[in-house]
Amino acid sequence: MESKTNNLLDLIKSRKSVRNFIYKKIDNDTIREILDCGRWAPSGQNSQPWKVCIVSHPTVKRMIAEQSKYGGIIESAYLNFVVFLDIERGYDRVKDVLAMGAFIQNMLLCVHAKGLGAVWIGEILKNKEKINEIFKLSTEKYELMGVITAGLIDDALEKSKDGRERRAIDEFIDWF
Repeated sequence: MESKTNNLLDLIKSRKSVRNFIYKKIDNDTIREILDCGRWAPSGQNSQPWKVCIVSHPTVKRMIAEQSKYGGIIESAYLNFVVFLDIERGYDRVKDVLAMGAFIQNMLLCVHAKGLGAVWIGEILKNKEKINEIFKLSTEKYELMGVITAGLIDDALEKSKDGRERRAIDEFIDWF
């Protein structure tokens, strides 16, 4: 059991945002497995308030890319998961948004476990209405939570982040 625990802890601590990809197809079984991991995220009252548009078509990727200063990353990744909060499935705004974060993190961890790379693009939220228009989704029913780009990591371009820094635990905790 300790080996599984250590593997999980290593997976969590070694996940990083990847922005450089080699354009190579990701098979549908892998895509479905990533989404399957996402759907096991906790959500208030088990509402599961997620909606995902899976984008690999170059024209649609370009349309999304035009809405972000990180458009080059969006276009270079084989795949983009455009993640929305399904407002009608939710019941409490804060809990629903927290569930969406857990959903996205589960997907990011699965991508990493599969040996692929991904980055969660939140900057695109400034143009969320335009993203809804691309997919013909009502802004009354769906709210963009972010875009996850995913693909095969281009190790030649990806900077090593072995020295990634995190705040010391004692900087953000209080004991009572």
